Amino acid sequence: MTTVIAVDLGGTNLRAALIDSADATILAHTAAPTPASGPSGDAITAAIIDRIETLLASAPGENATAIGVASAGPLDLDRGWVVNSPNIAFPVVAITGPLSERFDLPVALINDARAGVLGEWWAGAARGSDNVVYVTLSTGIGGGAVVNGRLLLGATGNAGEIGHIPVDTRYNLTCGCGYKGHWEAYASAKNLPGFFAAWRKEADVRDVAFDAGSTRAILEAVRKEDPVALAFMEALGQVNARGVSAVIVAYNPDIIVFDGPLARYHGDIVIRHMEPYIDRYLALPRLAVSELGGRSPLLGAAAYALEVCR
Repeated sequence: MTTVIAVDLGGTNLRAALIDSADATILAHTAAPTPASGPSGDAITAAIIDRIETLLASAPGENATAIGVASAGPLDLDRGWVVNSPNIAFPVVAITGPLSERFDLPVALINDARAGVLGEWWAGAARGSDNVVYVTLSTGIGGGAVVNGRLLLGATGNAGEIGHIPVDTRYNLTCGCGYKGHWEAYASAKNLPGFFAAWRKEADVRDVAFDAGSTRAILEAVRKEDPVALAFMEALGQVNARGVSAVIVAYNPDIIVFDGPLARYHGDIVIRHMEPYIDRYLALPRLAVSELGGRSPLLGAAAYALEVCR
């Protein structure tokens, strides 16, 4: 059995798993909140090491051959760092050097959404397709693409930063990266309430029967057919459709797989309100919600490590 240690570093949660490469089985798993305070990014590096040590202690006798780390980006692959991520509390987090030194294993670093598309391609909804886009609707919005059977990485490993596609000039909301009008600033789980507030002000909506500061509450109100929530969902659907329309013409996929907490719990209504507004310049691909329960980036990190560390 060949096993790989996989790490998923997100803006909110840090997870690690031991994965059997033969059948993508997760043999052991551990998770903790991602550190958001401390003197430097070393706080996150230390937390990753702690998670891996906890993982290995829970599975004695398993000998991993490599470590794959999926992280929110941007990344500096030459240094093995996470740099200036809008969803991580520190400007620099060193990954590959400290982990390789501590565990004496090769370490591969990949953006979490690029890992996500590999996970879906290997063991999820995209099996059998060589043209896939993965969209994660989480703290931020990220993406990954496999085109003609090849993972797209780009010059610095950051190809697929689709959350920073410009989708709006009407509300002109500021993204966490500092620029305005980006998809992530409107439709991510973190920023959706801010978009609701801007829409509500322009629409002069005064009475709201749900918690307008909660993404979950807004989307649950949509399920209950609250008229205010439904009206907002049309605006959100148009914004999401602009992002997805750009993805379709850029990558021409057979399937787009949506993941992340927002997609897993509310993907059906997000897709339903978005689909009518998607451009049909190219054929509409299949739109699916991941069935891997949030494991796509972990599985993809393992697959990537197996490929680049052999």
